[in-house]
Amino acid sequence: MSETKSQFRPADHQNEHFILTTVVGSYPKPKWFNRAKELYEDPDADFDRDNWAEAKDDAARLITDEHVRAGLDVVVDGEMRRNEMVEYFADRIEGYEFNGPVKVWGHNYFDKPSVVDEVAYDEQWLVEEYEFTADATDRPVKVPITGPYTLANWSFNEAYDADEELAYDLADLVNEEIRKLVDAGARYIQIDEPALATTPDDHAIVGECLERIVDDIPESVRTGLHVCYGDYSRIYPEILEFPVDEFDLELANGDYEQLDVFTDPSFSKDLALGVTDAHVAEVESVAQIETNIRKGLEIVPPDQLVVSPDCGLKLLPREVAYEKMANMVTAARNVEAALDDGEIDVQAPALASD
Repeated sequence: MSETKSQFRPADHQNEHFILTTVVGSYPKPKWFNRAKELYEDPDADFDRDNWAEAKDDAARLITDEHVRAGLDVVVDGEMRRNEMVEYFADRIEGYEFNGPVKVWGHNYFDKPSVVDEVAYDEQWLVEEYEFTADATDRPVKVPITGPYTLANWSFNEAYDADEELAYDLADLVNEEIRKLVDAGARYIQIDEPALATTPDDHAIVGECLERIVDDIPESVRTGLHVCYGDYSRIYPEILEFPVDEFDLELANGDYEQLDVFTDPSFSKDLALGVTDAHVAEVESVAQIETNIRKGLEIVPPDQLVVSPDCGLKLLPREVAYEKMANMVTAARNVEAALDDGEIDVQAPALASD
Protein backbone atom coordinates (compact mmCIF):
# COMPACT_ATOMS: atom_id res chain seq x y z
CA MET A 1 0.00 0.00 0.00
CA SER A 2 1.34 3.41 -0.94
CA GLU A 3 2.14 5.86 1.83
CA THR A 4 -0.22 8.38 0.31
CA LYS A 5 -3.06 5.89 0.85
CA SER A 6 -1.98 4.34 4.16
CA GLN A 7 -1.93 7.76 5.86
CA PHE A 8 -5.75 7.73 5.67
CA ARG A 9 -6.17 4.33 7.32
CA PRO A 10 -8.03 4.94 10.63
CA ALA A 11 -6.08 4.03 13.75
CA ASP A 12 -8.95 1.82 14.93
CA HIS A 13 -9.52 0.07 11.59
CA GLN A 14 -10.64 -3.46 12.46
CA ASN A 15 -9.61 -5.36 9.34
CA GLU A 16 -6.11 -6.21 8.14
CA HIS A 17 -7.01 -5.10 4.62
CA PHE A 18 -7.96 -1.49 3.98
CA ILE A 19 -10.12 -0.32 1.07
CA LEU A 20 -10.34 3.44 1.40
CA THR A 21 -13.89 4.85 1.14
CA THR A 22 -14.65 8.39 -0.01
CA VAL A 23 -16.89 10.44 -2.32
CA VAL A 24 -16.15 12.30 -5.54
CA GLY A 25 -17.32 15.66 -4.22
CA SER A 26 -20.76 17.18 -4.71
CA TYR A 27 -23.75 16.23 -2.56
CA PRO A 28 -27.44 17.21 -2.44
CA LYS A 29 -27.96 20.57 -0.75
CA PRO A 30 -30.52 20.67 2.09
CA LYS A 31 -33.87 22.15 1.03
CA TRP A 32 -33.61 24.86 3.66
CA PHE A 33 -30.23 25.84 2.22
CA ASN A 34 -31.71 26.39 -1.23
CA ARG A 35 -34.42 28.51 0.38
CA ALA A 36 -31.76 30.55 2.20
CA LYS A 37 -30.04 31.20 -1.13
CA GLU A 38 -33.31 32.45 -2.61
CA LEU A 39 -33.78 34.81 0.32
CA TYR A 40 -30.23 36.12 0.00
CA GLU A 41 -30.76 36.84 -3.70
CA ASP A 42 -34.13 38.54 -3.03
CA PRO A 43 -33.52 42.29 -2.56
CA ASP A 44 -36.80 42.59 -0.67
CA ALA A 45 -35.95 39.86 1.87
CA ASP A 46 -34.42 40.62 5.24
CA PHE A 47 -31.55 38.16 4.72
CA ASP A 48 -28.15 39.78 4.53
CA ARG A 49 -24.60 38.61 3.82
CA ASP A 50 -24.04 37.51 7.43
CA ASN A 51 -27.17 35.35 7.34
CA TRP A 52 -26.01 33.78 4.08
CA ALA A 53 -22.52 33.12 5.47
CA GLU A 54 -24.04 31.41 8.52
CA ALA A 55 -26.26 29.27 6.28
CA LYS A 56 -23.23 28.11 4.25
CA ASP A 57 -21.32 27.28 7.42
CA ASP A 58 -24.28 25.33 8.82
CA ALA A 59 -24.75 23.36 5.58
CA ALA A 60 -21.04 22.55 5.39
CA ARG A 61 -21.04 21.24 8.97
CA LEU A 62 -24.22 19.25 8.38
CA ILE A 63 -23.03 17.45 5.25
CA THR A 64 -19.55 16.85 6.61
CA ASP A 65 -21.17 15.20 9.63
CA GLU A 66 -23.42 13.20 7.29
CA HIS A 67 -20.33 11.81 5.57
CA VAL A 68 -18.86 10.92 8.96
CA ARG A 69 -22.08 9.17 10.05
CA ALA A 70 -22.04 7.17 6.82
CA GLY A 71 -18.60 5.93 7.87
CA LEU A 72 -16.45 7.40 5.08
CA ASP A 73 -12.70 7.31 5.70
CA VAL A 74 -12.15 10.59 3.83
CA VAL A 75 -14.87 13.24 3.69
CA VAL A 76 -15.72 16.49 1.91
CA ASP A 77 -18.35 19.12 2.74
CA GLY A 78 -20.43 18.19 -0.30
CA GLU A 79 -19.27 21.37 -2.04
CA MET A 80 -21.95 23.32 -0.20
CA ARG A 81 -20.30 26.66 -0.98
CA ARG A 82 -19.99 26.01 -4.71
CA ASN A 83 -22.68 26.81 -7.26
CA GLU A 84 -21.22 25.01 -10.31
CA MET A 85 -17.87 23.41 -10.99
CA VAL A 86 -16.70 25.94 -13.61
CA GLU A 87 -18.60 29.07 -12.56
CA TYR A 88 -17.28 28.89 -9.00
CA PHE A 89 -13.64 29.02 -10.07
CA ALA A 90 -14.07 31.35 -13.07
CA ASP A 91 -15.63 33.89 -10.72
CA ARG A 92 -12.38 33.88 -8.72
CA ILE A 93 -9.87 34.04 -11.58
CA GLU A 94 -8.82 37.32 -13.19
CA GLY A 95 -9.40 37.27 -16.94
CA TYR A 96 -12.86 35.68 -16.86
CA GLU A 97 -16.21 37.40 -17.29
CA PHE A 98 -19.80 36.16 -17.47
CA ASN A 99 -22.31 36.93 -20.23
CA GLY A 100 -25.41 35.04 -19.10
CA PRO A 101 -26.65 31.44 -18.95
CA VAL A 102 -26.30 28.93 -21.78
CA LYS A 103 -28.72 25.99 -22.07
CA VAL A 104 -26.85 22.69 -21.75
CA TRP A 105 -29.54 20.01 -21.50
CA GLY A 106 -33.24 19.79 -20.70
CA HIS A 107 -34.12 22.72 -18.47
CA ASN A 108 -30.59 23.05 -17.11
CA TYR A 109 -28.53 26.17 -17.70
CA PHE A 110 -24.85 26.89 -17.19
CA ASP A 111 -23.45 30.40 -16.88
CA LYS A 112 -20.65 29.73 -19.36
CA PRO A 113 -17.84 32.24 -18.83
CA SER A 114 -15.58 33.90 -21.34
CA VAL A 115 -11.83 34.35 -21.05
CA VAL A 116 -11.31 37.94 -22.18
CA ASP A 117 -7.79 38.56 -20.86
CA GLU A 118 -4.76 36.65 -19.64
CA VAL A 119 -5.79 34.63 -16.59
CA ALA A 120 -4.21 35.42 -13.24
CA TYR A 121 -4.47 34.27 -9.63
CA ASP A 122 -6.46 36.85 -7.68
CA GLU A 123 -8.00 35.47 -4.49
CA GLN A 124 -7.74 32.07 -2.82
CA TRP A 125 -10.32 29.59 -4.05
CA LEU A 126 -10.67 26.79 -1.51
CA VAL A 127 -8.34 27.37 1.43
CA GLU A 128 -11.00 28.77 3.75
CA GLU A 129 -13.41 26.03 2.66
CA TYR A 130 -10.81 23.38 3.49
CA GLU A 131 -9.87 24.93 6.83
CA PHE A 132 -13.51 25.17 7.90
CA THR A 133 -14.22 21.55 6.96
CA ALA A 134 -11.04 20.28 8.60
CA ASP A 135 -12.03 22.08 11.83
CA ALA A 136 -15.51 20.55 11.66
CA THR A 137 -14.33 16.92 11.74
CA ASP A 138 -11.53 14.67 12.91
CA ARG A 139 -11.68 12.72 9.63
CA PRO A 140 -9.28 13.45 6.77
CA VAL A 141 -10.71 15.88 4.23
CA LYS A 142 -10.33 15.60 0.44
CA VAL A 143 -10.31 18.73 -1.72
CA PRO A 144 -11.84 18.42 -5.20
CA ILE A 145 -10.74 21.09 -7.71
CA THR A 146 -12.01 21.57 -11.25
CA GLY A 147 -9.06 20.93 -13.51
CA PRO A 148 -7.51 23.47 -15.89
CA TYR A 149 -8.43 21.57 -19.05
CA THR A 150 -12.13 21.65 -18.13
CA LEU A 151 -11.89 25.28 -17.00
CA ALA A 152 -10.53 26.09 -20.46
CA ASN A 153 -12.67 23.72 -22.53
CA TRP A 154 -15.98 24.74 -20.97
CA SER A 155 -15.34 28.46 -21.46
CA PHE A 156 -15.35 30.78 -24.46
CA ASN A 157 -11.73 31.57 -25.30
CA GLU A 158 -11.52 35.16 -26.52
CA ALA A 159 -7.98 35.96 -25.35
CA TYR A 160 -5.61 33.11 -26.25
CA ASP A 161 -4.48 31.93 -29.67
CA ALA A 162 -4.83 28.28 -28.62
CA ASP A 163 -7.01 26.59 -26.00
CA GLU A 164 -4.07 24.52 -24.76
CA GLU A 165 -2.12 27.66 -23.88
CA LEU A 166 -5.08 28.81 -21.80
CA ALA A 167 -5.18 25.39 -20.11
CA TYR A 168 -1.46 25.57 -19.28
CA ASP A 169 -1.80 29.02 -17.73
CA LEU A 170 -4.76 27.78 -15.70
CA ALA A 171 -2.71 24.77 -14.58
CA ASP A 172 -0.14 27.14 -13.12
CA LEU A 173 -2.92 28.84 -11.16
CA VAL A 174 -4.22 25.48 -9.89
CA ASN A 175 -0.69 24.68 -8.75
CA GLU A 176 -0.57 27.96 -6.83
CA GLU A 177 -3.86 27.16 -5.10
CA ILE A 178 -2.80 23.61 -4.22
CA ARG A 179 0.42 24.88 -2.65
CA LYS A 180 -1.68 27.16 -0.45
CA LEU A 181 -3.95 24.22 0.44
CA VAL A 182 -0.95 22.08 1.34
CA ASP A 183 0.36 24.87 3.56
CA ALA A 184 -3.05 24.85 5.26
CA GLY A 185 -2.77 21.10 5.92
CA ALA A 186 -4.51 19.45 2.94
CA ARG A 187 -3.11 16.02 2.05
CA TYR A 188 -5.65 14.70 -0.50
CA ILE A 189 -6.30 16.64 -3.71
CA GLN A 190 -8.60 15.51 -6.51
CA ILE A 191 -8.46 17.13 -9.94
CA ASP A 192 -11.80 16.91 -11.80
CA GLU A 193 -11.51 16.76 -15.58
CA PRO A 194 -14.95 15.78 -16.96
CA ALA A 195 -14.14 17.47 -20.27
CA LEU A 196 -11.55 14.77 -21.00
CA ALA A 197 -14.35 12.22 -21.36
CA THR A 198 -15.79 14.19 -24.30
CA THR A 199 -12.45 15.09 -25.93
CA PRO A 200 -10.21 12.09 -25.15
CA ASP A 201 -7.75 12.89 -27.94
CA ASP A 202 -6.53 15.79 -25.81
CA HIS A 203 -5.12 13.50 -23.11
CA ALA A 204 -1.60 14.79 -23.82
CA ILE A 205 -2.74 18.32 -22.99
CA VAL A 206 -4.24 17.07 -19.72
CA GLY A 207 -1.00 15.27 -18.96
CA GLU A 208 1.04 18.45 -19.42
CA CYS A 209 -1.45 20.33 -17.23
CA LEU A 210 -1.01 17.75 -14.48
CA GLU A 211 2.77 18.02 -14.70
CA ARG A 212 2.43 21.74 -14.03
CA ILE A 213 -0.13 21.17 -11.26
CA VAL A 214 2.04 18.81 -9.19
CA ASP A 215 5.23 20.85 -9.57
CA ASP A 216 6.73 21.42 -6.10
CA ILE A 217 3.87 19.54 -4.39
CA PRO A 218 5.22 17.22 -1.62
CA GLU A 219 5.14 13.51 -2.44
CA SER A 220 3.21 12.92 0.80
CA VAL A 221 0.20 14.71 -0.71
CA ARG A 222 -2.16 12.28 -2.42
CA THR A 223 -3.30 13.44 -5.85
CA GLY A 224 -6.08 11.96 -7.93
CA LEU A 225 -7.77 12.53 -11.28
CA HIS A 226 -11.51 12.09 -11.72
CA VAL A 227 -12.72 11.44 -15.27
CA CYS A 228 -16.44 10.98 -15.90
CA TYR A 229 -17.93 8.23 -18.06
CA GLY A 230 -16.54 8.04 -21.60
CA ASP A 231 -14.60 5.75 -23.93
CA TYR A 232 -11.68 4.97 -21.64
CA SER A 233 -9.97 2.90 -24.34
CA ARG A 234 -9.08 6.22 -26.02
CA ILE A 235 -7.06 7.38 -23.02
CA TYR A 236 -5.70 4.08 -21.67
CA PRO A 237 -2.87 3.21 -21.13
CA GLU A 238 -1.63 6.75 -21.86
CA ILE A 239 -3.10 8.08 -18.60
CA LEU A 240 -0.79 5.80 -16.62
CA GLU A 241 1.93 8.32 -17.42
CA PHE A 242 0.02 11.09 -15.66
CA PRO A 243 1.76 12.21 -12.42
CA VAL A 244 -1.08 11.33 -10.03
CA ASP A 245 -1.52 8.63 -7.40
CA GLU A 246 -5.03 7.49 -8.33
CA PHE A 247 -7.60 7.55 -11.11
CA ASP A 248 -11.25 7.91 -10.13
CA LEU A 249 -13.33 6.29 -12.87
CA GLU A 250 -17.08 6.09 -13.50
CA LEU A 251 -17.76 2.42 -14.24
CA ALA A 252 -20.92 1.43 -12.35
CA ASN A 253 -23.06 3.54 -14.70
CA GLY A 254 -21.87 1.44 -17.64
CA ASP A 255 -22.32 -1.85 -15.74
CA TYR A 256 -18.53 -2.34 -15.86
CA GLU A 257 -18.55 -3.03 -19.61
CA GLN A 258 -15.18 -1.25 -19.94
CA LEU A 259 -13.44 -3.17 -17.18
CA ASP A 260 -11.30 -5.13 -19.63
CA VAL A 261 -9.80 -1.87 -20.93
CA PHE A 262 -7.64 -1.66 -17.82
CA THR A 263 -6.19 -5.18 -17.87
CA ASP A 264 -3.54 -4.72 -20.58
CA PRO A 265 -1.19 -3.33 -19.54
CA SER A 266 -1.69 -3.80 -15.82
CA PHE A 267 -3.13 -0.85 -13.90
CA SER A 268 -0.08 0.60 -12.18
CA LYS A 269 -1.81 3.39 -10.23
CA ASP A 270 -4.40 3.25 -7.47
CA LEU A 271 -7.94 2.76 -8.77
CA ALA A 272 -10.76 4.78 -7.21
CA LEU A 273 -13.62 2.67 -8.49
CA GLY A 274 -17.17 3.93 -8.84
CA VAL A 275 -19.26 1.25 -7.09
CA THR A 276 -22.64 3.02 -6.85
CA ASP A 277 -24.42 4.70 -9.77
CA ALA A 278 -24.72 8.44 -9.11
CA HIS A 279 -27.29 8.76 -11.92
CA VAL A 280 -29.89 6.37 -10.51
CA ALA A 281 -32.13 7.32 -7.59
CA GLU A 282 -32.23 3.77 -6.26
CA VAL A 283 -30.08 2.54 -3.40
CA GLU A 284 -27.95 -0.44 -4.32
CA SER A 285 -27.94 -3.24 -1.75
CA VAL A 286 -24.84 -4.00 0.27
CA ALA A 287 -24.56 -7.31 -1.58
CA GLN A 288 -24.67 -5.59 -4.98
CA ILE A 289 -21.99 -3.09 -3.96
CA GLU A 290 -19.82 -5.94 -2.65
CA THR A 291 -20.08 -7.52 -6.11
CA ASN A 292 -19.06 -4.21 -7.68
CA ILE A 293 -16.08 -3.85 -5.35
CA ARG A 294 -14.92 -7.35 -6.27
CA LYS A 295 -14.88 -6.26 -9.91
CA GLY A 296 -12.23 -3.73 -8.93
CA LEU A 297 -10.11 -6.58 -7.61
CA GLU A 298 -9.97 -7.92 -11.16
CA ILE A 299 -7.97 -4.81 -12.06
CA VAL A 300 -5.90 -3.98 -8.97
CA PRO A 301 -4.98 -5.76 -5.73
CA PRO A 302 -6.63 -4.53 -2.50
CA ASP A 303 -3.72 -2.24 -1.62
CA GLN A 304 -4.43 -0.19 -4.76
CA LEU A 305 -8.21 -0.04 -4.42
CA VAL A 306 -10.33 2.93 -3.33
CA VAL A 307 -14.13 2.99 -3.64
CA SER A 308 -16.54 5.86 -4.12
CA PRO A 309 -19.78 6.64 -5.94
CA ASP A 310 -19.40 6.99 -9.71
CA CYS A 311 -19.57 10.77 -9.64
CA GLY A 312 -20.94 13.65 -7.58
CA LEU A 313 -24.27 12.91 -5.89
CA LYS A 314 -25.80 16.39 -6.00
CA LEU A 315 -28.73 15.49 -8.30
CA LEU A 316 -30.02 12.67 -6.09
CA PRO A 317 -32.52 12.90 -3.23
CA ARG A 318 -30.48 13.46 -0.10
CA GLU A 319 -31.73 10.33 1.69
CA VAL A 320 -30.78 8.24 -1.35
CA ALA A 321 -27.30 9.76 -1.46
CA TYR A 322 -26.78 8.98 2.23
CA GLU A 323 -27.94 5.36 1.94
CA LYS A 324 -25.71 4.80 -1.08
CA MET A 325 -22.71 5.99 0.96
CA ALA A 326 -23.62 4.02 4.08
CA ASN A 327 -24.16 0.80 2.10
CA MET A 328 -20.90 1.39 0.24
CA VAL A 329 -18.95 1.63 3.50
CA THR A 330 -20.58 -1.52 4.88
CA ALA A 331 -19.82 -3.36 1.65
CA ALA A 332 -16.17 -2.25 1.71
CA ARG A 333 -15.73 -3.46 5.29
CA ASN A 334 -17.36 -6.80 4.36
CA VAL A 335 -15.01 -7.26 1.41
CA GLU A 336 -12.03 -6.42 3.62
CA ALA A 337 -13.12 -9.09 6.12
CA ALA A 338 -13.55 -11.63 3.31
CA LEU A 339 -10.05 -10.79 2.06
CA ASP A 340 -8.68 -11.25 5.58
CA ASP A 341 -10.31 -14.69 5.72
CA GLY A 342 -8.93 -15.71 2.33
CA GLU A 343 -12.42 -16.00 0.83
CA ILE A 344 -11.65 -13.88 -2.24
CA ASP A 345 -9.31 -14.98 -5.01
CA VAL A 346 -7.71 -11.72 -6.12
CA GLN A 347 -7.10 -11.94 -9.86
CA ALA A 348 -5.23 -8.67 -10.30
CA PRO A 349 -1.43 -8.85 -10.31
CA ALA A 350 0.50 -7.02 -7.62
CA LEU A 351 2.84 -4.27 -8.73
CA ALA A 352 6.37 -5.43 -9.41
CA SER A 353 7.71 -2.93 -6.86
CA ASP A 354 5.64 -4.66 -4.17
